[in-house]
Amino acid sequence: MKIVNSLKTAKLREKGCQIVRRRGRVYVINKKQPRFKARQG
Repeated sequence: MKIVNSLKTAKLREKGCQIVRRRGRVYVINKKQPRFKARQG
């Protein structure tokens, strides 16, 4: 999982990426490619 300042670049890596909010943190997850994960930090 990458920790990035801006999730926009992480979301553009693959078209299956989606942004979710969990426990006050913002994540990018991808069901098709599970290695494309990022957290805003």
